[in-house]
Amino acid sequence: MKKWSLLAMFLFALSPALSTADAGDCLFGDSGCGCATGCCDDGCGECGESLFSCGGDCLSWLKKSDHCYSDFISPITNPVFFEDPRTLTEARFIYINHSLPGNVGGRSVNVMAMQLRAAITEDLSIIATKDGFITSDNPLIRDGWADVAAGLKLNVYKDYCSQTLVSVGATYEAPFGSGRALQGNGDGEFHLFASSAKRLAPGMHLMSNTGIRLPVDGGAESTVWNWSNHVDKKLGDSNFYFLGECNWFHWMSGGNTPLPVDGIDLFNLGSNVAAGQDVVTAAIGVKYKPSINTEIGFAWETPVTSRRDVMDDRLTFDWIFRY
Repeated sequence: MKKWSLLAMFLFALSPALSTADAGDCLFGDSGCGCATGCCDDGCGECGESLFSCGGDCLSWLKKSDHCYSDFISPITNPVFFEDPRTLTEARFIYINHSLPGNVGGRSVNVMAMQLRAAITEDLSIIATKDGFITSDNPLIRDGWADVAAGLKLNVYKDYCSQTLVSVGATYEAPFGSGRALQGNGDGEFHLFASSAKRLAPGMHLMSNTGIRLPVDGGAESTVWNWSNHVDKKLGDSNFYFLGECNWFHWMSGGNTPLPVDGIDLFNLGSNVAAGQDVVTAAIGVKYKPSINTEIGFAWETPVTSRRDVMDDRLTFDWIFRY
């Protein structure tokens, strides 16, 4: 991988430490609002108080999302592994149109999926990050169900006044998918991750996530490290955000499958030539937030390294409904 790519990503991840945002600024960009004057916009209390003890507004076990970070938007690319660090209760509908390079038959793969997240305490949430149905006109991929992944996410640090938080988590991807859709191989894989977010300035935010995919059967699937970054800027007083994202995939070890490609995020084919390979993708997009509980977005993504693996380019759309 080119040295400039590594340097740019390193500086991108460090940028929260370089932020000049004042902790006393209003959390959502309104004048005269301080951290102790009820910045949270859901009416459940001031920042720093529990948003999960709202009486009749909360279900018996399902808790509300932490709305003290409601000015943030969720990342959109690398959707299976780029986890928003906030404690959220939501349904996220995803559609992906993924174009394949000519060396693997070209044409496209389409994915229709729904992610679910449910806050069960102030800091702990259940996350279901992969499912859905895959269709393709590629001669090597047929229509079928995707594997299913779910796990837990724990918030380990939060500072409402500086709008900073860090979470860790783990998921297990069960090989329940259709073999004809290049799913269901191996004995599943674990994904261990850490995710963070920081408000850089009013209306401007950074998220960063790193994780490692650990297959149960190292012969059938590869071990892959991923690092994803997101930056966004709210456009004036509108509810639109412009965003940029970057994803780095590094294959720490390959499997035993005699294939020249491995699959990046949606697939894990266990290629025997994958070890030591890198793919970096970059994306630009737009999100619209008609309310604090709804997000609609799209992003266009393409590799910026010479190695493309199975991605020529990709369009990702999501629609989030949040509680």
